[in-house]
Amino acid sequence: MDECALNRALEAPVSIPSTPPTAPVATPSAVPTANPTANPAVTPGRRGSLGPVGLVLAGGVSVQFGGALAVTLMPRVGALGVVTLRLLVAAVVLLVICRPSLRGHSRADWGTVVVFGITMAAMNGLFYQSLARIPLGPAVTLEVLGPLALSVLTSRRALNAVWAGLALAGVFLLGGGGFSSLDPVGVAFALGAGAMWATYIVFSARTGRRFPQADGLALAMVVAAVVFLPLGVVESGTKLLNPATVALGSAVAVLSSVLPYTLELLALRRLPSSTFAILMSLEPAVAATAGFLILHQALSVPEAMAIALVIAASMGAVRTQVGRGKAKVEP
Repeated sequence: MDECALNRALEAPVSIPSTPPTAPVATPSAVPTANPTANPAVTPGRRGSLGPVGLVLAGGVSVQFGGALAVTLMPRVGALGVVTLRLLVAAVVLLVICRPSLRGHSRADWGTVVVFGITMAAMNGLFYQSLARIPLGPAVTLEVLGPLALSVLTSRRALNAVWAGLALAGVFLLGGGGFSSLDPVGVAFALGAGAMWATYIVFSARTGRRFPQADGLALAMVVAAVVFLPLGVVESGTKLLNPATVALGSAVAVLSSVLPYTLELLALRRLPSSTFAILMSLEPAVAATAGFLILHQALSVPEAMAIALVIAASMGAVRTQVGRGKAKVEP
């Protein structure tokens, strides 16, 4: 079964509103919040509430293990070379599988795709520059501050701010209570990647509503690859053509781009952006696990406590959203 067929299978049981949402303006307050009566994430029933959360978790595991694999590839082609391979291979795979149509789209649709693609290019470039300077766990810990900030800005419930605060405490605990011992340039790159990650969440949701299946993602990935290609060629040149490097880069592309971006796009059709953003607080925990298994980076007791905090915050956010939906649909 190809990727688009998988998307259709995943989306089959989902009830989508028959009328499309109005086009949002580019302000934080306009981040879409799904109708709880049409959103499986907030309707009664185990199957509906676990589906989109499972997509987010699967995407998080995939992207962090892909990131750990990318660290082992950096000595071959550098950070920019890794990003170039990742985006190029992902674009080719998505184009071949999804075969998106270039017709029937408005200027606003294309504008959304272009901004989404540029955001992905910037997010990946900044994050891999941080990985070249600081360890995987702290890099993801800093990066996740972007989605956490988004969750506070877009949520209309005070309780969600509490969950975001709990996750933020875990994020800083995972960083050892501070990041003064890290390369400040690497820290700056990670924070920049976090800002782009928050923007990615917003435009992934908008792209998912404007394009069927993963068509918008495929087109945006082409934009990201084209934008980043000159940077990769300047840094790595012919090293990008080495067969072993291409093979590793392809694995990174599938794990870090094709699978997680597709799963997250599907999840954002069913989850409010505020809940999705808080779920992103699980990323440092997954990154720490990937770093331990692939890069042999051991976990300390404070790091284990931090993992427990971010997991508790994520579970609380999801339970709050599910409980809110149940209260609204009760007669």
